[in-house]
Amino acid sequence: MLLFRSEEEIRQWCGQAGENYGEVLALAKVWDLAQLWYRPRMAPAYRGRTTQEAEQIFSQVGLVSSFWKF
Repeated sequence: MLLFRSEEEIRQWCGQAGENYGEVLALAKVWDLAQLWYRPRMAPAYRGRTTQEAEQIFSQVGLVSSFWKF
């Protein structure tokens, strides 16, 4: 994850780094995702996620574009 001040800054970075423009999220959305994604990881029984479980988490926070599909 990279943090930028504007979409123009993202475009400039992509051009300089030779990277594709991905998905842009507001910091509040990243926080929502992090809460769901990392909460169970400290549990001793944590076993990782299936592709379907990961996509369900993305969907819960409104990340439903093709970028978020495996």
